[in-house]
Amino acid sequence: MEIITGKILKLNNWPDGKIIGIAKTISAQLAAQGVERDAILSQLDAIRQDPGPFLADPLLADLAREWIRINKKDEPSIDTLLEAPISYPIWGWEHIDDEAVKQMDSAMRLPVTVAGALMPDAHVGYGLPIGGVLATDNAVIPYAVGVDIACRMRLSLYDVSPHLLGQKKSVFENSLWNETAFGMGAKWTGSRKAQHEVLDDDSWYATPQLKMLKDTAMNQLGTSGTGNHFAEWGSFHLTEPMFGLETGIYLALLSHSGSRGVGAKIADRYSKLAREKHPDLDASVKYLAWLSLDSEEGQEYWLSMELAGRFASANHYIIHQRVAAAVGLKEVGVVENHHNFAWKEKIVDGRTVIVHRKGATPAAVGVLGIIPGSMGDAGYLVRGKGIASSLESASHGAGRLMSRRNALNSISRSAREEYLKTNNVTLLGGGMDESPQAYKPIESVIKAQTELVEVLGKFTPRIVRMADEPGDI
Repeated sequence: MEIITGKILKLNNWPDGKIIGIAKTISAQLAAQGVERDAILSQLDAIRQDPGPFLADPLLADLAREWIRINKKDEPSIDTLLEAPISYPIWGWEHIDDEAVKQMDSAMRLPVTVAGALMPDAHVGYGLPIGGVLATDNAVIPYAVGVDIACRMRLSLYDVSPHLLGQKKSVFENSLWNETAFGMGAKWTGSRKAQHEVLDDDSWYATPQLKMLKDTAMNQLGTSGTGNHFAEWGSFHLTEPMFGLETGIYLALLSHSGSRGVGAKIADRYSKLAREKHPDLDASVKYLAWLSLDSEEGQEYWLSMELAGRFASANHYIIHQRVAAAVGLKEVGVVENHHNFAWKEKIVDGRTVIVHRKGATPAAVGVLGIIPGSMGDAGYLVRGKGIASSLESASHGAGRLMSRRNALNSISRSAREEYLKTNNVTLLGGGMDESPQAYKPIESVIKAQTELVEVLGKFTPRIVRMADEPGDI
């Protein structure tokens, strides 16, 4: 067995210090496992070049962290905003309130901002408006990702007629009542706890916070949140053959939910850390404080965000499997996509940037996505056209027309029920602040972004399950 010594590492341009000892220990362990010398050196070099992905590896994490510390640029934080916002395109300006545009203007003055775009469903959020897309240089902004990290959509198609919903309505209603759990803190207990390979992910042990959050994940796997989260049966009109299906009308299940308590805790911790690192940032953009991806905190957040994304996807998988099994069906096609996430992407000038989509759907060339309406309105299956000026994005939904408070104060229960009755929708749960009238007309929002996506199908909700109103939980 050829031992990798400190001398060999230094000949490969490794610096003196603690890092040599860590590397030698790891090398000895790998050699004891039968790994060849050249393969060990190659592995060590891979960690050196890009340490972040190795933070979740039990053997290599200490070395990865040490490289992050060594590589960290010791530069003063520049928190001064640009004098004027970088210009950016807006789709559907007529559907967007002035305050959302002002928020986007502020985001475009950040010193780390490279480019941006505003989608037609845009409305005011924390820091970045919902419907805002923001590209930054080597920096991730936790609040530009959002509190519900990796909130996402999933559409499952079944090779049967939606007439089943009328023929066996109680069966389909019970599948949603019994196989979903909605609301703040909702969880499964005992034998109803779900199992999924995401719970075996090594990333749960990458940070002290993630270790603590694994119990939350185990309890909340396969559950949904409050607000606009839903699971709903409906009719789907497919206008282009795919998934082995011809064009036609099929039964479908659509869901909207995210990473639950896991994502919320990650967002809270790293948003606070980002603000602490930028104490001089103007108050108007304090929620847009960023973490450098050269920093340990930035790499930890990135790993945590990606784990939250996998967890959110697993939530939807469990929900769809359970609900469909309850009615004796198996999906033939699935489309799903994140919003409230950040991606490393190349933009038109060739630079690799961090693209934050807070309430926006990825829409690269050929990429499928789902843009839903409200509890009483249609949703659409779309395919991206890869428009560079939009940062290859589209809206994530219809977008709110009025705030939750205004909706509660202005929409009567009778008006909501009449709207749902007219659209042949049965609602299970659902708060008044989620009334269809609180949202922009989905058809207008889709029309405003025909440059960005093409429509491949239309989902019409029939039985909708949402969280109960606060007083009923």
